[in-house]
Amino acid sequence: MTEVGGQPNRIEKNTKIKGDIISEADFRIDGKLDGNLKTSGKVVIGKDGYIHGKVECVNADIEGNFNGELLVSDLLSLKTSAVIEGTVAVSKLAVEPGATFNASCTMKGKGGSGSLSSNTSSTSSFKQPLSAGANGPAKAS
Repeated sequence: MTEVGGQPNRIEKNTKIKGDIISEADFRIDGKLDGNLKTSGKVVIGKDGYIHGKVECVNADIEGNFNGELLVSDLLSLKTSAVIEGTVAVSKLAVEPGATFNASCTMKGKGGSGSLSSNTSSTSSFKQPLSAGANGPAKAS
């Protein structure tokens, strides 16, 4: 993890936080957060991590669980063990095979905006990583 605005913040496994967090540094969540997180850095949700609420960040890597509203101004990367539910707004999206993406997704890039909705697990929908950027909507094969 790169450091933005100082040391990255960590919420360790077996730690539960209820409330809102605002930071300029990167965040790694291996515990549970019930609330909102806003950072000008990167958010990483570890395999055992869980967030229920609204997250606003520049980049996000998700291995754990997320339920709520996710606003990522650049790249959202969903690892195999990720489970996403709610609404998502991103510029770029990468989904590894096996990730569960049950979200309404809006993608915005330099070439305008598009919309992608998914209500099924990516295990059956995507055989290759899904990615999109300024070239338009994501394509899955």
